[in-house]
Amino acid sequence: MDTLSPEQRRRRWLILAVVAAAYVLSFFQRFAPAGIAQDLAAAFQTSAASLGVLAATYFYVYTIMQVPTGILADTLGPRRILALGGIVGGLGSFLFGFAPSLDVALVGRTMIGLGVSVTFIAMLKLIAVWFEERRFATIVGICMLVGNLGSVLAGAPLSALAQATGWRGVFLGVGGLSLTLGVLCWLFVRDRPANAAAGGIEAPRVDRTVVLNGLRTVLKNRATWPAALLNTGMCGAFFTFAGLWATPYLMQVHGLSRNVAASHLSLWFGGFAVGCFFVGTLSDRLGRRKPVLLVTSHLLVLIFLVFLSCIKMPLAVSYALFALTGLTTAGMSLSWACAKEVNPPLLSGMSTSVTNMGSFLAAALLQPTVGWVMDLSWQGEMLGGTRFYDVASWRAGLLVVTLCAALGALCSWWIHETRCRNIWQAS
Repeated sequence: MDTLSPEQRRRRWLILAVVAAAYVLSFFQRFAPAGIAQDLAAAFQTSAASLGVLAATYFYVYTIMQVPTGILADTLGPRRILALGGIVGGLGSFLFGFAPSLDVALVGRTMIGLGVSVTFIAMLKLIAVWFEERRFATIVGICMLVGNLGSVLAGAPLSALAQATGWRGVFLGVGGLSLTLGVLCWLFVRDRPANAAAGGIEAPRVDRTVVLNGLRTVLKNRATWPAALLNTGMCGAFFTFAGLWATPYLMQVHGLSRNVAASHLSLWFGGFAVGCFFVGTLSDRLGRRKPVLLVTSHLLVLIFLVFLSCIKMPLAVSYALFALTGLTTAGMSLSWACAKEVNPPLLSGMSTSVTNMGSFLAAALLQPTVGWVMDLSWQGEMLGGTRFYDVASWRAGLLVVTLCAALGALCSWWIHETRCRNIWQAS
């Protein structure tokens, strides 16, 4: 990167700012259904299972697009896929906002998931090309901290705005913002510096055989799977509960107002954002991955057992518990490092993509599953145009999420300790 001119050094920060803004939007879209779950249930007169399917559609698309996005970033380039993603996501948000029925909303949610699914991988690609290798982890950590602000906005701020303007107006505005960011990506983002070739940064040529062999290497490596399954358990529980069910749970089980319930969600997201930034630093200073993962994964299970008990607690304790849940959930961010450090360095993108798929697949499957389990014991009681579930129904649904978190804790015992360095050796 010594070949970059002063102008290029300034430009890379502009590029990063535009892409980071798109990343904030992707986080917002991921968790937005949680903040307006009651509104969606009332608007479409839907059951918990159908509401789960609506929210999970995003995760289905995101899961499918993980590996293809990496290939697209190498072939079409980040600029093109970010611009296209902004347009598709924006149109999907418009369709979701105007949706007259659940079926139309499902199509809109699918387009949203497709549009924002390219942002994270494209951002990693741009950081790798425009910034020094020694700064890669730091820049990624900063971007994750900034991106998680989108999840914070999807809590109390979204709930308050939806009550003031209506949830449909919010998504129409977000659609316009998505289109704007797509245009800005096209205008300002560049796949690589103009003198990249001279600096030794070549545009990679993707060979299908190389891609398939690389994927096969990662999948056949037994050391990959503990990290992938830990990510599936911890992050899957996070996305399933925080992504949809936390707000209605707090309102129906604990009798909290919508604004107070949404504030709990914002604390969870805020704790997660801060935790993602500091967990990696703690692990690097200790020179260990496994102890941090053991503590955070088991603590997360204990917290979900508290949720499962539906025990009443003072508001201050409840707030503190949700903030702690966010900090604890952030432990899953080490799973990417664990997977990367047991696979060939050249396959770091592939190994992190494979690890990342599990969490989105878990959310896609479990969000509707939780709703389906709760519907089984629903007594037919309605409140404010939405279904009201008793404590027994919520316990049944939360048991599914708790078991998912327990999977992550169990797999943490099989994580290979890498001592924060790549330990892969060719057999």
